[in-house]
Amino acid sequence: MTFTLPAPLDAPAGERARPAAGPAPHGTDLADFAGRAAARLRRTDPALYDLLNRESARQNDTLMMVAASSVADPSVLACGGSALGNLTAEGYPGGRYHAGCGVADEIEQLAIERACAAFGAGDAIVQPHSGSSANLAVLTALLSPGDTLLGLDLDCGGHLTHGSPASVSGRYYRAVGYRVTPEGLLDYDQIRELALTHRPKLIVCGASAYPRSIDFARFREIADEANAYLLADISHIAGLVAAGLHPSPIDHAHITTTSTYKQLYGPRGGLILLGRDARKAGPERGTLAATMRRAVFPFTQGTPDLASVAAKARALDFVAGPDFAELAKRLADGAQAIAERLLERGMRLVTGGTDTHMVLIDLRGTGLTGDVAEEALESCGIVVNRNRVPGDTTPVRTTGGLRLGSNTLAARGMDRGAATACADLVADVLDALRAGSGVLPPAVRAAARARVTELCARYPLPGYLS
Repeated sequence: MTFTLPAPLDAPAGERARPAAGPAPHGTDLADFAGRAAARLRRTDPALYDLLNRESARQNDTLMMVAASSVADPSVLACGGSALGNLTAEGYPGGRYHAGCGVADEIEQLAIERACAAFGAGDAIVQPHSGSSANLAVLTALLSPGDTLLGLDLDCGGHLTHGSPASVSGRYYRAVGYRVTPEGLLDYDQIRELALTHRPKLIVCGASAYPRSIDFARFREIADEANAYLLADISHIAGLVAAGLHPSPIDHAHITTTSTYKQLYGPRGGLILLGRDARKAGPERGTLAATMRRAVFPFTQGTPDLASVAAKARALDFVAGPDFAELAKRLADGAQAIAERLLERGMRLVTGGTDTHMVLIDLRGTGLTGDVAEEALESCGIVVNRNRVPGDTTPVRTTGGLRLGSNTLAARGMDRGAATACADLVADVLDALRAGSGVLPPAVRAAARARVTELCARYPLPGYLS
């Protein structure tokens, strides 16, 4: 395998060297290999094989309404379980520190190009192992220990990596938190005041439990006025952004990060995306894009998981296509339908509704806590997660709320009517649980479980059943 001389790593993605075409593929066919691999696992480790089968059945037979989850197409999973997992390939395409990476270079370059196409980005780094890893790389590249970081408080919908004291982001840096209004909405005037008072080196926008649209342009204005970098974490709304159903931060934020398994329906992993600031000078030598690339390797990560990179390439190809726009519209409509029905059923929602895939139920004052409600719903085949809500004083493992999401419901093909039926199931269980002082009557559980089974059979996970 011969290579052309690689362009600098801070060159635009499309201008980087690509390995010369190698010989035609030969040897074991991927599909045949997958079948033999599964048969080998069944024969040599039946206990593990059974556990994996049980998990697959559980996913097929339950309503996954966790906002941080989705379901990857089987073709994505096939990439993640491929022989690429055997490869050691530190470095980037055209500049590896190991031989034997010609095909891997092509795969990573394809993932970069597809990420840029999906988000209209000028550059992309596809090696981060997760959204948290991507955020850590950005923080370590732009901040020194003790520098000031401004991010959304965890109980107001922020993420651990946005400055929580439970995370390295809140222990190694001076984290200042901004909060939401009594209505649960971002207060941009308050954010600006904090930014001008504390002069953070980095402002983080984006959230893990905020159901409304985010004004990235306003955040950039604040960051520029405070002379700060702006990081947009869109892990939860990346699909809506890619589909044009939520404003994009790509050309507003200096750097955008996302996970790939939530709204991108891909593998466990992360992305770093750059827009108009990619070619501007970074805090060290070279451009901001080059700084971010060095921050991932060699600063915070070693060998990339190239099987995951291939799986990202597969998922991103779908994201950039016309079918994904329809899926994203369905998940947004589904979340709206869930919010509307829960409000009709007397539930209190944080911010009174949603602009995204996410619905937050405030259980305070109902006699229920998030952990009790989560357990009761799971016993009926409805999977959600307990979540703190703004002003929550309950312990983090208890919580005063629930977080619901429509990503997997949309992947099943559920329309507004089916999403409304899911909301009714949630409300039925919570109403019965409250009436029973935290104890769910067996008859209610049985009826809800039967309805879940019916919905899952009508809307199966695509590609998962023969």
